[in-house]
Amino acid sequence: MFKGSIVALITPFNKNKLDEDSYISLIDFHLKNGTKGLVPAGTTGESPTLNHNEHERVIELCVKESKGKIPVIAGTGSNSTDEAISLTKYAEKIGANAALVVTPYYNKPTQEGLYQHFKAINDNCSIPIIIYNIPPRSVVDMSVDTMARLYELKNIVGVKDATGDLNRVDQQKKKMGPDFIQLSGEDATALEFNMRGGTGCISVSANVAPKLCSEFQEASISKNNSNLVAKAKSINEKLQPLHKALFIESSPSPVKYAASLLNLCSDDVRLPLVKITDKTKKEVKSAMTYANLID
Repeated sequence: MFKGSIVALITPFNKNKLDEDSYISLIDFHLKNGTKGLVPAGTTGESPTLNHNEHERVIELCVKESKGKIPVIAGTGSNSTDEAISLTKYAEKIGANAALVVTPYYNKPTQEGLYQHFKAINDNCSIPIIIYNIPPRSVVDMSVDTMARLYELKNIVGVKDATGDLNRVDQQKKKMGPDFIQLSGEDATALEFNMRGGTGCISVSANVAPKLCSEFQEASISKNNSNLVAKAKSINEKLQPLHKALFIESSPSPVKYAASLLNLCSDDVRLPLVKITDKTKKEVKSAMTYANLID
């Protein structure tokens, strides 16, 4: 169920308020352009600055608007275990297909702390849980052994891996087996990730290049077909400047600017994030032109 190009949805704002109309249009844009899954209220959706009601509303709108056409993997992580449980239970109640739960940031829990955090969420819900392992932002790295312990629980089904270490794909596959879902958290290395056994990507670039990202993922997952591998490499080359440009400044500021160029939403972000500089705007425009997303 959870494979291919899955978009880490941005959350549109208008004058610092949730822009529901643009958000609904954005979801429709993905339904029409081949995206295989939606992640509302993840960190790309600026979850750290959404209040609790907004967080729930963003998930609710996504489930309602997608109408079961593609899976919704709700971002329900927190560095408070109780809050993560509450958000995950809410996502389950309104019909999300899974929850994406980030490793607790700032607290810096031990491996046992990580295990107990995810076990508590697992024990309080019945929805599939995907671990989001992103050491550069959370300052903790869940070990493969801890992940294997969690995979023994009823609801833990996979990982969004943003460690930047492609060897982890091999290690996790060896330890947990082929049924453990491995999704890349980095667009730039998604090709090699899939070649090693990954099954997709939770993508930032897919916000503005959904069709290309979907075609790329479908081709790269079919790694035993030489023609499709060649197609994946060709699309990957076209998208690499975009992957790079969208992280010149703090995400999601660059991708929100890119979305504004496609009239999908404004480039408004919430403090402490700010809009990107003119220099970065030029880089984003250049990358989008290279990928034939704009003229």
